[in-house]
Amino acid sequence: MFYRPEDGHGLPHNPFNAMVTPRPIGWISTRGADGRDNLAPYSFFNAVAYVPPQVMFSSTSAKPDRDGTKDSVSQIRETGVFCVNIVEYAMRDAMNASSASLPAGEDEFLHAGLEKEQCRTIDCPRVAGTPGALECKLTQIVQLPGEANFAVFGEVTGLHLRDDCIVDGIFDITTFQPLSRLGYRDYARITEVFSLKRPDD
Repeated sequence: MFYRPEDGHGLPHNPFNAMVTPRPIGWISTRGADGRDNLAPYSFFNAVAYVPPQVMFSSTSAKPDRDGTKDSVSQIRETGVFCVNIVEYAMRDAMNASSASLPAGEDEFLHAGLEKEQCRTIDCPRVAGTPGALECKLTQIVQLPGEANFAVFGEVTGLHLRDDCIVDGIFDITTFQPLSRLGYRDYARITEVFSLKRPDD
C-alpha cells in the first residue's frame, strides 16, 4: 500500500502515528500567569540536544476557550516555563485522566487525583512521585504547517530523579517500566532492556 497524505489513506484509522512508534509521552505541567495549574500528556515529545540539555513537544489541536491552541501552550506563552513529568506504567490511569478536555482554568492535577510538588528552578508544579521530571525554560515556539500545530522547545534547567530509580550509578528504567505511546489508543511498557556496543567503543 502507498498513499499521499493529501489523498487520504482509506483505512478506518490514520496509520501515521502508528508507524512512528514507540514514542515517549510528554506529561507537561504548566502554571499560567493567573497562577492556575495545568497538566496534559502529549504523544509528540522527545529530547533534542545534550549540551545544554533540551527537549521539545508538539501540540496539534486547539480548544475553543484558548487562542488557537491548548492550555499548555497558552500558559507557556505567558510564563516561559514548563515541566516534563516522566510517565511510568503505574501512573497510566492518572496520565490518561489528565488528558480530559477540561475548561481552561480547571486543574487536571485535581481531576486525576495527583499530588503536586513545586519545581525548584522555575515557577511551575510537577507531579509528585514520578520517576523523573525535567524543569524547562522556554527557548522557542515554532508554528508548524497546519492549523494549531506548534512545536515547543525548552532548555532543561533542573532534573528530578526518584531515588529508587538510580541503580549502580545509572537511571535504571527497568525499576519503573516507562510508558510509551503507540498508535490509535494503544500504549506499551518497557519491561526488557538490552545493550549494543557501538563500532567505536
